[in-house]
Formats: sequence, C-alpha cells, structure tokens
Amino acid sequence: MVLDFLSEHYLKLILAAYFIWVVGAVWTLLLQRRPAAATLSWIFAFVALPFISGIYYMVFGPRRLHRRRLRYSLARRSIAGQIQEYIRGSACKTKPRLSPEADALAKVVSRLGQGDPTFANSVKLLDTGDTYISSLERAMTAAQHHVHCEYYIWEPDSVGTRIRDLLTTTALRGVEVRIVVDAVGSRAANDHFWKPLVDAGGEVHHFNPLRLSAGGLNFANFRTHRKIVVIDGSVGFMGGKNLHDPVSATTSGKGAWRDMHTRIDGEPVRRLQRLFIENWTYSGGKFVLDLDNVKRYMPEARECPGKAVQILASGPDDDRYSIHAFILASISTARHRVWITTPYFIPDEPLEFALKIAVLRGVDVQIIVPHEGDSKLVTAASRTYCDAMGEAGVHVFEFGPPMLHAKTMIVDDTLGMVGTANMDNRSFRLNFEVAAAFYDKDVIDQLAQTFAEDRAVARHHKRRRGAKLSALLESVARLTSPVL
Repeated sequence: MVLDFLSEHYLKLILAAYFIWVVGAVWTLLLQRRPAAATLSWIFAFVALPFISGIYYMVFGPRRLHRRRLRYSLARRSIAGQIQEYIRGSACKTKPRLSPEADALAKVVSRLGQGDPTFANSVKLLDTGDTYISSLERAMTAAQHHVHCEYYIWEPDSVGTRIRDLLTTTALRGVEVRIVVDAVGSRAANDHFWKPLVDAGGEVHHFNPLRLSAGGLNFANFRTHRKIVVIDGSVGFMGGKNLHDPVSATTSGKGAWRDMHTRIDGEPVRRLQRLFIENWTYSGGKFVLDLDNVKRYMPEARECPGKAVQILASGPDDDRYSIHAFILASISTARHRVWITTPYFIPDEPLEFALKIAVLRGVDVQIIVPHEGDSKLVTAASRTYCDAMGEAGVHVFEFGPPMLHAKTMIVDDTLGMVGTANMDNRSFRLNFEVAAAFYDKDVIDQLAQTFAEDRAVARHHKRRRGAKLSALLESVARLTSPVL
C-alpha cells in the first residue's frame, strides 16, 4: 500500500516536471521567433526526448546568447565611435569603377553595413600551404610596428610552433604581437605553449573560453572561424588556411590539405584590422584607441588605384548574416557560371533553391567537395545534398584525397571570393567568418584556373546505389544539418 502510494507520488512529480519542462521549452523557443520549421522540430524533440534533446540543445542549440552578444556589440560600438571619423577622412578618394553587375553586388555588401570596395595595391593568391607559410614568415620578419593574428586552429605542432617561435623573435625586436585563438579550435595550444611568446612581450587571448555555466555548455557555437593576419596595418592575410601541420606538404607530404588563402596589401587591410580589434577587445585584450594610436594601426590609404576588393564579415551578433546574403545575391544574378569550392556542403533551403534555379536559367553551376571530409557526419550529410544537386543539373565533383579545405566562389567574370565560411548553417549563422570579394578580372581568372585544375583531378559525384544501410545513415546525418 505504501509502495503504491510512493510510486503514484513519484509519478505525479515526474509528470509535473515533464509538463513544466515542455511549457518552459516551448515558451523559450517561441520567443526566439526563429523559422517555423526549426521551431517545430525543436518542440517535437523536447516533447518526445526531453532529456536527450535538452543536452543536445545546451551544447549545439541555436540560442541567442544574449549576454555575450551584448558584450560583443558593446566592444564593436566602442571601436566604431572612436575610429569612424578618421577612417572616412583618411580613405582613398578615388573609388573603384566596377561593371554594372559587380557594382550591383558591391551595393549589397555596402547596404549590409560592410563598407564599400576599396583599392588593394596588390593581391596574391596562396594556393599551397608552403607558399602561404613562407609568405607569412617574410611579412612577419619585415614587421616594424605590430603583428595581429586571429585563428580558429593553431596547433602546438611543427607548423604552429614554427610560427610561434618566429613571433617570439619578432616580439623581442620590440614589435607588438597580439594573438586571438579560438578556445575550442585551438584548445591544444595551452598557456605552456604560449609561454615563450608571452615572456618575450607578446599577448595571447582565447576567444569565447569554455566556462562551467549554462551558457558555457553551448561550446559549439559562437566560435571565431576566421584566419586573419594583419601586419603594420597595411599587409593582410586571410582565407581558409589554419596554422597546423596539415597545411604544409613539408610536414604532411601528399596528405597536405588543398586550400586557398590570399595576401592583400593596401586599404582593404584596414577592414581586417578593425575586425581583429573587435575580437581582441571582446576577448579581454587592452587597446588604446586615441587618434594617434589609430593612425599607427590603420595608416592613411595611398592614392593608388589597384585591384578592387571588398571585405565582408558575419557572425551571430548580426542577424543580417552578410556572407550568406551576399552568396545568395551573387548566385541569383549569375548569367554564365557559378563555381564553388567548399569542404562542407550543407546548404540551407534558400541556398539550395538558388543553385537549382540558377541551373534552370542556364547557368553552369559546378561544385567541388571533398571525397572524404575531416568529419564523417558532415560527409554523410553532405552526400545527400550532393545527390539532390546532381539530380537538379548541378555538376558536383569529389576531390581527394587529400582533404579539400578551400572556400572559394566564382560568378561569371564579375566576382571571385575567398573566405573562411563553409556552405553550411554553422558558418552562415553561428560562427564569426570573413571573406574577400574580388572584382578584378586577373584575380577572378586565377581563381578560375585553380578551380579548373582541381576539377581536372576530381571525379564526378555519383549517387551510391544499392547500399540501403549507408543511405539510411546519410539521411539520419542530414537531420543534424542545422548544427553542422
């Protein structure tokens, strides 16, 4: 009798807790005003699998992280207020003259608050890891005032140690060295690894470190996925290459990743500098932004027409998701070709639809993806989208091995883009990313040539027939697309 009473009592408590959980979860999701399909999916998950879905949401869920976003926005506004007037007054007075098609795309970026195209004195594409490392080392060795680095992955391996040691020597020369590394992507690079650089006067901060709190459990989101180096405010590096052994054929041989990076000299670097300073400040770094100091970090632009470049960035602090919007606009206006290289191809519905419509308009749409990526889950999910693209008339190619890690896009003879963003929801909405849009024909032609070379050694993607178990697993992996 007593046991029956206790069992009934505990059952009521469990049902009450379940009811409170469901009501609270639904209330929270509805207030976020996210897309209806995503909201309904989470509601069904919370109702059917309350414990499992709760843990999954805490780790991967697309929460707004209001407090962190507020703190990041405050860092951004403090920088904007102090340097905006100087930036406007010291910019190059001659503006790039673009084709009507390029001008229309550039206006999209400008109206998203990303700034207008500016002239780069030079642009160099760095398509091999050893070329990238040697170019980086030469620029760092020549630094006179400062070296700023922001990386998602910086490993304490041969390549990572080599660059750290070079920066240690650079700091001993009196050059200011500041580094921001992501707390998840660069978790192996601990304080012991950075000690020689810090002892030499360099400064290192971790972006969004993990904390034992409800917000801290959401460690998969709000990462800086950028790879930026700024030297003396006038030399910039950005693209897909991290600092770890897989980037180099010297250390990894034939297994070195295929990737794309770029060196940009001139006024566009000031935009990269501002992005770095925002994340440096957000990460707790000190930075005095009086006028004299700003001039040292963002030197006055030279009146020197060169190659038109537009730097655009996105992150979870801005609901406009500029890189995603720009990619959609570029595909939608393409007339002849859209060539994309991406290691993660997990498109959302608008991107998937835009690519299919482009094919129907007669545009040559080609996509190169890895044959096997660095994540089995992503590779499995990606194959389902590649199947759908192939059926819609998109030419999908699989590269490798080695691993393909480049993130590029070519649209007609109008646009070439190199960036850090993958074609997935995580890059578009959950991480901080950066890209360079090039409107110069020579740069576009070089990117197109590299694409053609990679396509020549790739194979056509073919739907896997007969393997029902594999197809089922890939379909299950597809369900995780929103958080991949």
